[in-house]
Amino acid sequence: MSSQDFIITKKSDQSVTMTIRIDESLQKQYDEIATLSNRSRNEIINLALQYAIANLKFIDNLKDDDKDNK
Repeated sequence: MSSQDFIITKKSDQSVTMTIRIDESLQKQYDEIATLSNRSRNEIINLALQYAIANLKFIDNLKDDDKDNK
């Protein structure tokens, strides 16, 4: 291998393509944030999804009395 070799390795990112439907107003907000931050809309949405999962609090709708009856 010489110092002039152009080396390419496999990409380690294991992203997937996913289609979702969102309100147009939400898309416009993400577009605005992307423009202001000089990042892609995709990157902003990924950051928002990661934040949502990291800060998620799941509340079970069943009350304690209901749980005892099941």
